[in-house]
Amino acid sequence: MRSKNAIMPQVKNLRLSSWDVVYALNMAIACLITYWVMTHILSRFVDGPSDFLGGMWAVVATVFVFRETRLGSLSAGIARLIATCVSFALCLLYLSLFPFTSVGMAALIAIGTLVMALLGRREDIVTVGITTAVVMVVAAMSPVDTWHQPLLRLADTMVGVAIGVACKWFGSFLFHKFLGEQAP
Repeated sequence: MRSKNAIMPQVKNLRLSSWDVVYALNMAIACLITYWVMTHILSRFVDGPSDFLGGMWAVVATVFVFRETRLGSLSAGIARLIATCVSFALCLLYLSLFPFTSVGMAALIAIGTLVMALLGRREDIVTVGITTAVVMVVAAMSPVDTWHQPLLRLADTMVGVAIGVACKWFGSFLFHKFLGEQAP
């Protein structure tokens, strides 16, 4: 039988550092900027529900790239873009030729998994699968011009990644400059 310590890791320090607070505020500000940009830009081109979906998807991309270090954020941003581009290509091709079906979605997830394995990016298979599932289900919910969905989700992701990485780098710079501490 396992000991309690083997099941639950010990919590050593329950105090927050100044970096923890700045990190949380920086991520919140980045998400707010991302959502505002997407809902105000997209509102000119798409209907209300797509506007909100675009804002949400861009915020997800922003959160995804917010890592402990600037280099980690940049690396996560590149990984997110690669995975989104694979999903984009597969979904755009499929939705240009066929309507949504659950079998089609499953096939695209399998193909995306194989593509990422071939690219040596197994750690990004989950992101391709999630992105493909979102694009395909949204296409099922709005069956008119379904081929637009991959394009919109690619744009959402690009904006979210760009704002997330930029805010992470800028926030880390400000932390170091004004608090005199080294940010990761």
